[in-house]
Amino acid sequence: MSEGVLLGPLVLFAAAMCFTPGPNVIMVTASAANFGFRRTVPQMIGLTFSFGAMIVAVGLGLAGLLEAEPRVHAALRYAGAAYLIYLAWCIARAQPRGDAAKRAKPIGLIEAALLQWVNPKGWVSALGALATYTSAGGNVVWETAIIAAVLATFCFASVALWGGFGTVIGRYLKNPRVRTAFNWSMAGLLVASLIPVFW
Repeated sequence: MSEGVLLGPLVLFAAAMCFTPGPNVIMVTASAANFGFRRTVPQMIGLTFSFGAMIVAVGLGLAGLLEAEPRVHAALRYAGAAYLIYLAWCIARAQPRGDAAKRAKPIGLIEAALLQWVNPKGWVSALGALATYTSAGGNVVWETAIIAAVLATFCFASVALWGGFGTVIGRYLKNPRVRTAFNWSMAGLLVASLIPVFW
């Protein structure tokens, strides 16, 4: 990949894919609104590193396995849907800030890292970037590393921005009914993000 020619378009692609709402953004926004920015940082780190690892894995051959064995792909899709529904349930039941929230825990680093592997938007981003911004006969390892670094950087910037947005929203959710409505709305959006996967 010629960084001078394709790095600009790759950055635009990364911005478009990472900053638009998807499962990661919904989860981080809801977590920051309920638990605050600081307690959501491990979630952000898990999403970011897992996304980079996914891109490297896809770039170095995982995509070929999924194409060769459609049952693995189908199993991943259904397991991913089940996991997203579980995370939506966790978001819907999130407790308000205060003493109860100190005992409650947001979705952590490992759970967030697992989400990335079943996130349909993450797979589309990884496959799309690798198909578009690598060159035939190029250095696969080097090109994959660049794509992974750029997309992971934008992933972290996105979840940090949306986490900040969630923190601001959290200040307006003092009323338990409003907070409950917000949590259920965010959970509904997370489940709705599955529609393109099965339709």
